Amino acid sequence: MPLLLNNSLLELNDFISIINNDRDFEISEERCSKLHESYNFLCDFSKDKIIYGINTGLGPMAQYKIQKHEQVQLQLNLIRSHAVGAGNPLDDATLKAAMLARLNSFLQGKSGVHFSCIEMLSKMIKKNILPFIPEHGGVGASGDLVQLAHLALNLIGEGKVKYHGEWCPTAEVFKKEGLQTIQIKLREGLAIINGTSVMTGMGINNLHEAKNLFNWSLSLSCIMNEIVESFDDHFSDELNFAKRHKGQRKVAKQMQSILCNSNRILKREEHFFTDENLDQDIFSKKVQEYYSLRCVPQILGPVFDTINNCARVLEDELNSANDNPIVSLSEENVLHGGNFHGDYISLEMDKLKMVTTRMSMLSERQLNFLFNNKINKILPPFINLGKLGLNLGMQAMQFTATSTTAECQTISNPMYVHSIPNNNDNQDIVSMGTNSAILCQRVLNNTRQVLAIQIIAVCQAIDYLKIESELSPFTRKLYTMARDIVPVFIEDSPKYEEIAAVEKLIKEFEIKLPTFAESEKALTV
Repeated sequence: MPLLLNNSLLELNDFISIINNDRDFEISEERCSKLHESYNFLCDFSKDKIIYGINTGLGPMAQYKIQKHEQVQLQLNLIRSHAVGAGNPLDDATLKAAMLARLNSFLQGKSGVHFSCIEMLSKMIKKNILPFIPEHGGVGASGDLVQLAHLALNLIGEGKVKYHGEWCPTAEVFKKEGLQTIQIKLREGLAIINGTSVMTGMGINNLHEAKNLFNWSLSLSCIMNEIVESFDDHFSDELNFAKRHKGQRKVAKQMQSILCNSNRILKREEHFFTDENLDQDIFSKKVQEYYSLRCVPQILGPVFDTINNCARVLEDELNSANDNPIVSLSEENVLHGGNFHGDYISLEMDKLKMVTTRMSMLSERQLNFLFNNKINKILPPFINLGKLGLNLGMQAMQFTATSTTAECQTISNPMYVHSIPNNNDNQDIVSMGTNSAILCQRVLNNTRQVLAIQIIAVCQAIDYLKIESELSPFTRKLYTMARDIVPVFIEDSPKYEEIAAVEKLIKEFEIKLPTFAESEKALTV
């Protein structure tokens, strides 16, 4: 059943389902009526008033009057002059997300656009006709001006679009599909390009990826604790509820749910609270594990909280009118301001890429623990299942994980504080929001690579220790899934294809973490 877009908020899960072609959508009659009303009001209101972008120039040239007969040409000039992006085109999911985010902004009824804009955006989304939008361009202040200008170029039948996986002239595709270009009537060019829709759409996709990587990171951290036969007190309620952070408590609870029926997790009181250990001078069992194992609630807790806050901000931005000026039907006025400014998204993308980098760092440290026999004391060097000296095991994979993590650390420096004035100093402080979202996407892709190597490593460790049957049902399922892709290996061989295959597993398989009640049953992942 199609999702009805009306006065209700478009939730992030529904947004993702449309992007993934899992669900169709329709616009309610009530919403259509509101959009027509907004457009008609702006037409009447602007007849005898000076309204930015309708009868004025644009940006620092807003002091120049535009005559009635020039107004349509102004919109066309704006679109064509700003379609100047450079670099590779954005990925397909981002392109579709940008269109849906722009559509949903228009559906707020505060942009005053002609209804043909809404119709064309809807049809392009439904038919998977994707705009050519290069990654480099806008500074995220008057929104994604340059990137969205490429979308606007398509809406007037120019430029190129991706159609059935190929880049084709827009006019040819529209003719083949029987689509009519939008009607430039009033301020359609300015309305299309004056918004935060590229950074918002990409941000929502990034958030979706980050949530899944978080679930994988938490699951792998649980397997790591099983491998070393960790004590359960470091993820207990008693310890973690001594701190008031929701994320830390949530992670600890989730670890309990995953590990409650594992035969590899120990009780401290059975080992160190007995008379037997009191007489020992050197303990054979490690009293406390390394931080990357023992501090998982404290490390992943802030990640969880940041992801949740990012979701709130993105949903608010998605359901906002973010262009300029804004039509207010309730006040019968047109308001000039800066709702196009992308600071909210820029800051959240910086925070999201930082916590994603933190997940790559946690994975890399856990990998180092597995590879270094001097600290784990239970595995051969680099989990080498062959002949030491002759075979090298996973030694070289650590180079890839370490260098990729280092890149994450470098590009996680914030864009939010890198404003550069431009546009004759009209845009004297800008957000760089889309740049931040693009860098966040790269960090997410990098982190997926590091986690893929860790998955291979934990599988090798489990096989060396012969502990598959002792794992919790949840972690054993993950092990089995990974082993279907990368069988146990002893001899040295190239593994770049296996790493890519596990990356694909991480991206396409969304882990559903169990509740405590589910963990007590025969669990399926």
